[in-house]
Order: sequence, then C-alpha cells, then structure tokens
Amino acid sequence: MDVAEIMRFLPQRYPFLLVDRVIDHEVGKRITGLKNVTINEPFFQGHFPGHPIMPGVLIIEAMAQVGGILIMDTVDHPDETVLEFMSLDRVKWRRPVTPGDTIILEVALLRSRGGVYEMRGEGLVEGNLVAEAELMARIMDK
Repeated sequence: MDVAEIMRFLPQRYPFLLVDRVIDHEVGKRITGLKNVTINEPFFQGHFPGHPIMPGVLIIEAMAQVGGILIMDTVDHPDETVLEFMSLDRVKWRRPVTPGDTIILEVALLRSRGGVYEMRGEGLVEGNLVAEAELMARIMDK
C-alpha cells in the first residue's frame, strides 16, 4: 500500500502523516508499515539542534496511524468516520530514532468489542525494538 492509498484511510496530511508505506497487511488482524526518517522532518529543527532525535510521541503517533489503517480498512465507508484513540498503556521507548533510520511499525489487533479496538504495537529499527505500546481506539462518525 503506497502513500496515496494510505491517505484513503487516514485524515492526516503533511507534515503529520507519519506512514510512508504499508508492507504487510492481514485484514482485521495485523499490519506492518514503515516510516523513513529524514533530516528534512520539520521537528528536527528544534529536537534537538546538533543532536537530532525523533520525538518519542511521534514514534507512537506513527504506530497509531498504522493501527488506524488496520482498523479503518475494516470499515465500509472510511471517509464518513474517524478513528479516535482512547488510551495508551505500557508505552516504552527503548532507543533513539535518528535521521536515516527506517522504523518498521508492527501493529496487531488484540480484540474488538462494541466498536472499541485494542491493539499492540512495536517499532523496530534494523531489527532493534525502539518503542512499544498498547493502544485503544474507537470508530466515530464524522
């Protein structure tokens, strides 16, 4: 799934669209996306000059966007709904992400009940865990 198809499922746009490609997807079960991190990202101007590190919350946001694609791909009319995140649990950052890294974002659906979706996500760079979280979201009409 390329970025044009990703934008069918997500409302985010530049500079806040943080998923470049979906490389594996088992509908309604799991998904793998990637984010290429470049020095041209606007957040690197201030985080941190001379020592650029991708903000951890943006790594989790990229993970949530990949999870959003997983969920929105099961909805009949994704353009008429929006996925709202309700909680994050067990969030951990393991190592910094810097320009030149490619984050592989793996998200699995743990369960869904009554329109509420629970997921688990991991971010990896070169096979090393950089972030992990449990995410909960629900689909709402626009």
